[in-house]
Formats: sequence, C-alpha cells, structure tokens
Amino acid sequence: MVSVAQKARWCQRVLERIEKARKKGDKHAVSRICGYCRVSVKTAYDWQKKWDGSWQSLAAKSHRPKGHPNAHTEAEIELIINTRREVGFIAPLLMYQELMERGYRRSYGGFKRFFRKHFAPSATPLVRPKKPEVYDGGTYPGERVQIDVKYVPKANLYGEKLYQYTLIDEYSRWCYREIHNELNAHISGLFLHRAAKAAPFKIKGAQTDNGHEFTNALFGQKKEELTRFELALKGLGIEYRRIRVGTPKHNGRVERQHGLDMQRFYKRQILTSLDDARHKVAVYNTWSNTRIKTCLNFRSPFQIIACFNP
Repeated sequence: MVSVAQKARWCQRVLERIEKARKKGDKHAVSRICGYCRVSVKTAYDWQKKWDGSWQSLAAKSHRPKGHPNAHTEAEIELIINTRREVGFIAPLLMYQELMERGYRRSYGGFKRFFRKHFAPSATPLVRPKKPEVYDGGTYPGERVQIDVKYVPKANLYGEKLYQYTLIDEYSRWCYREIHNELNAHISGLFLHRAAKAAPFKIKGAQTDNGHEFTNALFGQKKEELTRFELALKGLGIEYRRIRVGTPKHNGRVERQHGLDMQRFYKRQILTSLDDARHKVAVYNTWSNTRIKTCLNFRSPFQIIACFNP
C-alpha cells in the first residue's frame, strides 16, 4: 500500500517536471505530462495551488469529520472522566454500571468505543478467536452449579498458603466464595453445606473436576469409598457430575469467575491474616453478586434470581 508521504513525493516530482518543461518554453507541458502520468489536468492545477515547494504541502489531509450529532456531549465526557478519577481503573462493564447509576444513558457499545479510544492502551494484533460452542446453562437457578478451588496469589499473602473455594450457579451466575488454609475433602464438604445454606435457591446438581479435594475416583482403589465431599452431596440430595480429565473448559464458568476475581479483587487487596481474608471475601461476595454482566443482558445475578423468586 502506498503511504501518504510516498504519494505526496510523487505529486511533487510531477509538478517539478511540469515546471522544468515550462521553463524550456513548452506551452502544453501540463496536458502532456498529465497524460503521461495519468493525472487529470484539473488535479495538477489543484496541486499547484497548494504547493509551496515542499512535499509536505501536498500530503493528503484527513477526511475525518470534526464532529458528529450523536457524539458524546461535553457533560457526558466530564461525567466519564470524573467517575473514572473517583473509582480508579476498573473493567469497562463495571464502569458502565457506575455511570448508569449516575445518570448516563448511552448504549454499552458506544461507551466501550469511547472508553477504548481515550483510556485503553494501544491494542496488539489479535488472532481471530475460535468460535465457542453453545453451552447449555440450564433453565432455572440451582439446576447445576460448578465448584472449583483457586490458589490465592502469593503477592497477597502474609506468609500462609490460602485457597479460595468457589461455587457458581450456571444459570444466574450467583457466586459464593470462602477462604481456607487447607485443601481436602473434609473442608470441601463443610464449604458445600455453607454454600447450600447461603444460596437463595435449592441446588439440584453440582459439577467439579477430579481433584483429590472432591473425589477419589482416579486413585484406583479396589473398593471405591465416598469422600466427605461426596457424602455431603448425597446428604443434601445433590446430583454429582465430574468433568473429563484435562478439560478445564468444561468448568468454564467457574474458571472465568476466577479470572474476574483476580482482576477485581486480588490485584487490589493485601490479606494480612486468615480472618482478614475471610472478611474481605465475604464483602466481595455481596458486591460481586450485584454487578451486571453482559451474558445476563446487563442484569446482576440477584436480579436474575428475583425473576424466579418474586
């Protein structure tokens, strides 16, 4: 592709040839050279009007309009800037919810374009992502939940190794988290009992990976014994399902939530003790379930659950 500078230099060479031919007395220099270079005579005269001897004067100017009737107003721009200055850097979706609560009425797509243009870093070339398969998330809250464990990043710790147990409902994306300093089936069973008690719906089915904190199915025992976690599932009447080995994408919703927790919580917190970690995660639990999600059509998990529990 020819750059703007290359084309401007080529235009300058055409005009210099015309000037040289005129000095030699050629009265038809413009039409002759324009015919040879395949340029219209009118275009050549237009170039001469703005040419000051440098190729920069011949460079094409931007055709982009200076304004648009549907562009953000000065009041809206000021609202976005003041809100970002107040709440700091957060994800665009969270920023959009903050703005909506303050009277912002633009669409999410329009806000993302403005946010990307003014606040986002320069984007790197992206590889076209593989189109994901449609996943059935159920038809009502509690039909199936996903459970997994996340290692708390070392940068946030006071020296002790901690684990985050996470339960997320596939339909409403309602999430429950707890922090523990142990990783075993007994803790998993206690976590399940507390999550079932805290959930605003009855849990019908649960899905996990094949970790030792959930099941012993892969240990090759002659007589399969149920773990404390599996006994808790049985006692609560919850149908249990394990994903295939090496397929974390089948637990994608809880894995995605772990990624959001990393961005929204762990990158902003320093956990000074186990009690401090549990208190902060409990506060984050409530806050997270009130945040809107694009997959929920800009509604929060609590709003989705309210539709089924009026």
